[in-house]
Amino acid sequence: MSDWIILSTALAGFDHAATKHKVLATRDYLARPEMFRGARPNIINLSRSYAYQSRGYYASLLAAARGQRVIPSVETIIDLSARKLYENAIPELEDALNKGLRGAEGEPLPSRLRVFFGTCIDPRLERFGRLLFDWFRAPVLELTLKQGDWVSISKVALLPFSKLDEKGRETLFQAMARYTARQWKDAKSRAPARYSFATLVDANEALPPSSIDSLKHWARIAARMGVSVEPITRKDLPRLANFDALFIRETTSISNHTYRFARRAQQEGMPVIDDPVSMIRCTNKVYLDELMASNGIPVPDTVMLIGPEDFQRAADQLGFPMVLKVPDSSFSRGVKKVASMAELKALASAWLHDSEVLIAQKFMPTSFDWRIGVLGGKPLFAVQYLMAKKHWQIVQHDTGGKPLEGGFKSFSLAQVPPLVLDTGLRAACSIGDGLYGVDLKETNDGVFVIEVNDNPNLEHGVEDAAEKDEVWTRLTNWFIERIAT
Repeated sequence: MSDWIILSTALAGFDHAATKHKVLATRDYLARPEMFRGARPNIINLSRSYAYQSRGYYASLLAAARGQRVIPSVETIIDLSARKLYENAIPELEDALNKGLRGAEGEPLPSRLRVFFGTCIDPRLERFGRLLFDWFRAPVLELTLKQGDWVSISKVALLPFSKLDEKGRETLFQAMARYTARQWKDAKSRAPARYSFATLVDANEALPPSSIDSLKHWARIAARMGVSVEPITRKDLPRLANFDALFIRETTSISNHTYRFARRAQQEGMPVIDDPVSMIRCTNKVYLDELMASNGIPVPDTVMLIGPEDFQRAADQLGFPMVLKVPDSSFSRGVKKVASMAELKALASAWLHDSEVLIAQKFMPTSFDWRIGVLGGKPLFAVQYLMAKKHWQIVQHDTGGKPLEGGFKSFSLAQVPPLVLDTGLRAACSIGDGLYGVDLKETNDGVFVIEVNDNPNLEHGVEDAAEKDEVWTRLTNWFIERIAT
């Protein structure tokens, strides 16, 4: 069995005698990725907060990048961030809760019920606790209940270790000891299955990954293959289950409705691009940097910034100019070049108010970036995106008006340098089996992965200019093959 590591925000206040497992500061875990390289410890994340962009959030995110199992996973953290993301679990949970109470004598339930590693103090709720843990693997969950003839669940929330009193911490350590004595089992996959294609779009988005005209082109090709394609909007979540597959063609974010649609599609057993796991992984540059490094895939020299104490280290290691990035930025937004320590301090200090972790990377100027499209583990298209005029990025946002984009050159897959194609393929396959766009820089020092996009641009006349309708045919077949299995 693998070792267990407990993560705590503050070691000074942690009762080390309460557990036999190694206790590590969350900051040390984040800042020292080499610490467990080659090992596969099981991580229990007891950080002070699981809020989005907090250190606790990044601990769970990067554990996955490092090939380590973690409780709670970042998927669980996100699922429990809003009721609309977990409401489909409520009917089954309420049924199990009320069945446990039916005909059994005992005290009325508290309005806030706590479950520790799937166990409840109340013996009537033994089966319910196991079911809850099967849905949401977490050290401590707190349920807000409404009492009556039928006990209903109004909220399920992660409860950080810092919110527990002395008795609660004692209960947690006892439950953790029982849990870690057993072999880890992954949560059961909840995936039924069914068939017709929905495409999530926002007609008002300034830079969508596919235009409406491009999606109409795909619909014509899909129709010849016996598939209908229907555009849907964010208001159509209640009828998503009427379709057999979902293709998300809005810019994705785990903090908006696109993640909610992806998660619901997955729960309905529908093939989906982008799937929730790919979305979580690709929309965060900290995760991508560690994942690429752990798979031996070249990336620009990178320094993680957790606080002002890291600024000088970044300057010494990367030099100026360097590129500063907000982890979950997209379309070149939240990506800035800084030319001096003064600029670094000013920008990083401002951005650290919204994200507890930033990344700084070596500046690698090129006249274009390669984009290798990968679908189902195989190359799909190849394009060179040219830098915007008199700018160092593909898209220049600071124009005072409409964003300015550079041009493009399309290539057949046979024309792409083998090292570029191979590196792009390896990067995409480290994420998953869906549709990805890998951005790479080809330099005198080699080929480097800059980013892996979970919802890459797919424009008729651009990404399909070389491979033609084969791009759209393969996309359609990707969904069909997964519906049929």
